[in-house]
Amino acid sequence: MKTLAILLISALSFLAQAKPTIVGNVKGYTLSNSGALIQFSHIAFEGGKVLAIGDPTLLNQFQDNIFIDGKQKTLIPGLIDSHGHMLGLGATLLQVDVREDASAQKAAMHVRDYAAKNPQLNWVIGSGWNQVLWPDKAFPTAKQLDEYISDTPVWLERVDGHAGWANSKALELAGVDRNSVDPPGGKIVKDQQGNPTGVLIDTAMSLVEKYLPKADTVFYQASLDAATAHLLSLGITSMHDAGISQSVYDFYQNQAAQNQLKVRIYAMLAATDPNIESMLKAGYINAQNDFLSIRSVKVYGDGALGSRGAALFEDYSDAPHNRGLLVTQENQLKPLFDLVLGSKFQLNYHAIGDRANRLALDNFEQTFKSLGGEDLRNRVEHTQVISLDDIPRFKLLNIIPAMQPTHATSDMNMAEDRIGKDRLRGAYAWQRFVAQGSPLALGSDFPVELANPFYGLHAAVTRQDRNNQPDDGWIPSQSLTLLQAFKGFTIDGAYAAHQEQKLGGLTEGKWADFILIDRDIFSIPPEDIWKTQVLETWVAGSQVFSAQ
Repeated sequence: MKTLAILLISALSFLAQAKPTIVGNVKGYTLSNSGALIQFSHIAFEGGKVLAIGDPTLLNQFQDNIFIDGKQKTLIPGLIDSHGHMLGLGATLLQVDVREDASAQKAAMHVRDYAAKNPQLNWVIGSGWNQVLWPDKAFPTAKQLDEYISDTPVWLERVDGHAGWANSKALELAGVDRNSVDPPGGKIVKDQQGNPTGVLIDTAMSLVEKYLPKADTVFYQASLDAATAHLLSLGITSMHDAGISQSVYDFYQNQAAQNQLKVRIYAMLAATDPNIESMLKAGYINAQNDFLSIRSVKVYGDGALGSRGAALFEDYSDAPHNRGLLVTQENQLKPLFDLVLGSKFQLNYHAIGDRANRLALDNFEQTFKSLGGEDLRNRVEHTQVISLDDIPRFKLLNIIPAMQPTHATSDMNMAEDRIGKDRLRGAYAWQRFVAQGSPLALGSDFPVELANPFYGLHAAVTRQDRNNQPDDGWIPSQSLTLLQAFKGFTIDGAYAAHQEQKLGGLTEGKWADFILIDRDIFSIPPEDIWKTQVLETWVAGSQVFSAQ
């Protein structure tokens, strides 16, 4: 059946290129570039691009057509995830994932079982743990892993990617012991006797990671294939890849040259790559078919809230004398901003804590005055905890907040513990940004969060988890309307990548990237949005996924 489905999809795709295709009898929704909602029942496309949307009169306008009956299903643009990690998602799908394990012990047992099924592995690598969700809410330890797997080194990234958990074998191979010192922007968690516990935060993670098996093009390909299939099944047709190395930069260009990319990638160069200057000198990369665009740089500001690495002005409410970490030191920011903006590349700065967000705004403002660059649609990635006085500066400086709705619903069980009630007034403050006219580029930060964009739409509108808790939503004043959230996953995401003339909607001339879904998200109760299932995904007028 699987082979037959692939053959059918291939046949449809071939026919779709031969003459205009019309998908009709649908409940169609898209947005204009100004954000106005447009409804339609028929869409016509040819050569991968939209000819027109409208009513049954399109059948007369394009008489020699291939007609596909949409059977009253809902049709919307392919969704854009404005902050994710493509190969990281693929690796997560291929490696051990402890996201669902309810304690450190269960995670360790899961790792043991995974290692037993994969005896060829020299290292066991995985991710997904989150101590906040465990009964004791404590960081895990190497000893807890050692109890179940001690002869093979183990390295597990925290769900947010800002901390790692190693067993004693991994610490030994990396030479991490009581004499090891914290690197700038990182922390080796130690016990009262001064011994490493097994958890390394932010830049300290590299102490172990440099000993991990090196990723090669074979692994990149397997990761890309796994992530592509997963995203297309969820209705994501375009994603912004938040931080790529030169090896991935080269890999993506090779894939694009061979027309192998099936999900559109807007990639940000990692500012930490030693070859960043040469990549900037090479200029913009734009694939002819718009499957790859590289014209931006990801700068790493601070850590994450869950591991208390987000950089704050004042102490963490639940950790006196700790104000988080700067992954890129303050004195390195001006030359970095000058380099990136001086090269006319968009700069996208990771900032979660209020201090990191202020540093981003200050450095943007200073560099704009000396070099310009305010027209590059620069972004702050996450924009999570912000001083209220700084929110208007985003609009004044034309900085786009790139935000992830499911971060709020994942963090709501610990955010107030970390920063207290007063600082929450400027946290996850989506509606404050919308009210001042800032476009919101919405995403998930997969694989930190699950990639499903309907989970993001649901969280944005309800401020609730998928059990629809809390009853009235968490800080409901900052919830978005469905139209605002839909805009963030479509046209605003495209705008944040300089692609709004080509992507983010289904108006004439744009790529025919669309999905058919099993329910009308504009007419169902908001609490049911997350249940939406994708029936078909089309990219450039070709069907690339079918649920059947």
